[in-house]
Amino acid sequence: MITGTKGKFSGGFDITQLKLRTEGRAGPTNIADFNQVLNRLVEAGQKPTVAAIENLALGGGLELAMACNARVATPKSQLGLPELQLGVIPGFGGTQRLPRLVGLPKSLEMIMKSKSIGAEEALTLGLVDLVVPADQLLSKAIELARQIAHKQKPKSMAFYKSDKLPDDTSFKKIIAEARQGAKRVQSVMPHLWLCLDAIEAGVTKGAEEGLAVEKVSFDKAVTSKACKGLVSFFFASRQTAAVPGVTDVGLIPRPTQCVGVVGGGLMGSGIATACVMNGVSVILKEINQTFLDAGMGRVKANLQSQVAKKRMTQTNADRLFSLVQPSLSYDDFAKVDMAIEAVIEASISHLPHSAD
Repeated sequence: MITGTKGKFSGGFDITQLKLRTEGRAGPTNIADFNQVLNRLVEAGQKPTVAAIENLALGGGLELAMACNARVATPKSQLGLPELQLGVIPGFGGTQRLPRLVGLPKSLEMIMKSKSIGAEEALTLGLVDLVVPADQLLSKAIELARQIAHKQKPKSMAFYKSDKLPDDTSFKKIIAEARQGAKRVQSVMPHLWLCLDAIEAGVTKGAEEGLAVEKVSFDKAVTSKACKGLVSFFFASRQTAAVPGVTDVGLIPRPTQCVGVVGGGLMGSGIATACVMNGVSVILKEINQTFLDAGMGRVKANLQSQVAKKRMTQTNADRLFSLVQPSLSYDDFAKVDMAIEAVIEASISHLPHSAD
């Protein structure tokens, strides 16, 4: 039986290692060796293995669980492969085992959208074998392992399953649709395409070939600009979640009722639209009447597009547009709760020195 600690099975691979890798401060991740351990000992070893999943089985944690011969989960468990959010792909057999356990369409949804699922859905899909109360988790997992050892239950090896894989015609249609979406962002997010390479190789050529492609694709993804940027964002977002003197003193944000937006171009008008659609009034400032009229026109057009898409009524659009006050003076900004600068660079020279 394989279990976690401190109330969770595993949150996944140590992301610090990805950060070191993207910064050039760590060597290649020893993926091949770890996959050999999973394949030879965890999945196909003489002893049956059962994952006892409590609360979290994400990323490498779920990949480890999928290599086990069976999985038992608690009701609040969340299972998923969120690697693409970090610019990489599953590297411990996730691209091969998940499609074989839950089917290709659902596995693509979970992997490509980094969408986790709950224990009950996992049970319905066949990703877990039992859902039991937390106080019964270990005993039920041990019992299941004994049943497999005594051949009372089959010893399942996801790496070699094929009953949930689609036929050739269905596969080509499903993968083509996934490729179409990945191609649109391939230039800036290549890991989506690389992930599909591994999945496709596994379905068409077998899991062993798929695992080899998965390793190559992982190595390409982890050295990409997308991975470096997304990993950097991951750590930056967590650092800003705890700022000494700000987040630890119990500050309560005051309500934002009015926002001043300097600049009515594409960005400024978009910000103004977002504000009024959330019930916040806007003072839209421009340097001359021509630019101001154009900015107000963009806001109105944004709202009209919502009407055309039947997302709001014309009456509501008119009401929201009335929340935007056009202005050629900074005097009106005395009452705003927040000011946002959205001026194009060519216009900065026209700003008064007092606005620096």
